[in-house]
Amino acid sequence: MKQFRVEHLTSVYGEKTLFDDISFLISQGDRVGLVGVNGSGKTTLLNALSGKQPADHGQITTQNDYRVGYLEQEPDLAGHLQVLDAIYAGDQPVFQTIRAYQESLDFLADEPENPKASARFEKAQAAMDRDDAWTIEAQIKTILTQLHLTDLKQNVADLSGGQRKRVGLAQVLIQEPDLLILDEPTNHLDFDSIAWLEQYLAKYKGALLTVTHDRYFLDRVTNRIFELSFGKVYEYDGNYQDYVEGKAIRQENSLAAEHKREKLYEKELVWMNKSARARTTKQKGRERAFAELEESMGQVQTDQDVEVSLGQQRLGKKVIALDHATLAFDDKVLFKDLSLRFGQRDRIGITGPNGVGKSSLLNVLAGRIPLTDGILEIGETVRIGYYTQVTEEIPADKRMIEYLTDVASAVKDRDGNVISAKDLLEQFLFPPFMHGTLVRKLSGGEKRRLYLLKILLQEPNVLFLDEPTNDLDIGTLTVLENFLKSFAGTVVTVSHDRYFLDEVADYGYYLAGGGEVDRYNGEFSTYLKDNVLQSKKPVSAVKKAEPVADQGRKSEPIPKKRKLTYNEKREWETIEDEIAELEDQSESLNESMAENGADYQKVAEIQAELTVVSNKLDEKMDRWAELSEIVEEQN
Repeated sequence: MKQFRVEHLTSVYGEKTLFDDISFLISQGDRVGLVGVNGSGKTTLLNALSGKQPADHGQITTQNDYRVGYLEQEPDLAGHLQVLDAIYAGDQPVFQTIRAYQESLDFLADEPENPKASARFEKAQAAMDRDDAWTIEAQIKTILTQLHLTDLKQNVADLSGGQRKRVGLAQVLIQEPDLLILDEPTNHLDFDSIAWLEQYLAKYKGALLTVTHDRYFLDRVTNRIFELSFGKVYEYDGNYQDYVEGKAIRQENSLAAEHKREKLYEKELVWMNKSARARTTKQKGRERAFAELEESMGQVQTDQDVEVSLGQQRLGKKVIALDHATLAFDDKVLFKDLSLRFGQRDRIGITGPNGVGKSSLLNVLAGRIPLTDGILEIGETVRIGYYTQVTEEIPADKRMIEYLTDVASAVKDRDGNVISAKDLLEQFLFPPFMHGTLVRKLSGGEKRRLYLLKILLQEPNVLFLDEPTNDLDIGTLTVLENFLKSFAGTVVTVSHDRYFLDEVADYGYYLAGGGEVDRYNGEFSTYLKDNVLQSKKPVSAVKKAEPVADQGRKSEPIPKKRKLTYNEKREWETIEDEIAELEDQSESLNESMAENGADYQKVAEIQAELTVVSNKLDEKMDRWAELSEIVEEQN
């Protein structure tokens, strides 16, 4: 069994020791989740384990042929390369084999009579056979399709940050290393891609180490948790829920042990304060034990909770409303004829696939983007605090305390007590010695936490949160969730984080694309399972949200329920079998592509046939959705 052994690893950043003399072992089949507050050194540890930036002290021991694949939060990809070429640009042996084969093929095409070209081509062919590299391209295309990257000829430089992350993820997955290190792998992934990744990792043969804020993801893919806290690593068996329980027990035991040491110290201190004549030379051992006890006092450290208790402006009954609203850019409709009303203390989630207009809807509600059609109403007492997806630019040489006092030097909490900016920083886990720290010295997560504090410092009564879980640690998210539950105003959250939406939203809107919007009630994860992931309905078939009628508006007459015609009944009886048959054909063709990876002409023919089958399958799925709605109306 292959193992990855870490011994006595230490890393220091400036005056701060990120981790000190840590050791652990990762074996084949381990699924490890690494957790810790922002700034605790998680990314530094990943960089050290991957070899990107070695630690200051300690060593890592593996077998000679042990391979590590590392997905960074922002993958380093060559911008001038196309998507497929960027993946082949990885330094793994299989990619080198494919590149060598392509180069030999070009050489042979240019000089077919050259014996050197023939020899080089034969050697490259043998290497492709040896490394089973013929199927790699088909595998890459499958992975990219699951990650919604279909234009393989697009230049990396033209991709969005989320698309680049998905290309990087595809690159490390196809390498199949012995240890797969993933830093926030679910960022920028749609729900179906996350579900696919969870299933993929469940079958992965190597070891996994991941940092993620997605607690459902941790629950489903991990069997061990490493917590990096105050420079030490604490190990827990099980998934995230097991870790939460285990950590509570560990901290309780640590505090109980500290209490015993305090009692013993008080007792021994009385003895030490006695006259030296009352102590004999035989008691030197007790004196040494007291010195060791005194040195250990106060060294138990536990994570603090981020407690936020801020006041807010009064919020009237009229908050925000949309009436028959439509938003379109050129020919793309993001939503149409949408009516909604948000009240006091409403908790609303907005979610859906990438690129369907979630942030645009939030900007409309904030009055930042004008509607194409319809009416937006914002109450006179509304004071919006907008936590945007991208942190505002903060001068690098500005100190943390200055960044906050530019907004306010103090605020009042819900009980009317005055809280200084300094006190707020401490509540947000920034100890006093950090208050004068320059912004450029903060980690990305610490900057996001500071930015969130500034938004709350403005005392809003309506909070807009755009992807708040990105770059915040789990501890901060937990306390933010608790704060939002007690917040007396209205909260509107755009998020892909299933756990966060379940915790903070009482209802929400799912933007399916093509202008379709569906309202859901209760936990989003239940809606997602029943209506998006497990349903055979295509995304375009998700029902449109029902507009909220104005007071006094005459209700439209209820249309009569339509019944299936005779031909439609016959079609309904066979359509699921036809869909299943097309799905089998699609699966068979994908397998044929993998088997014929060396025959590019054959692969092209199979791809053409697969396209025809896929189009037929899409048509059948659309038709199934139409018929199913009629059947549901009848029932």
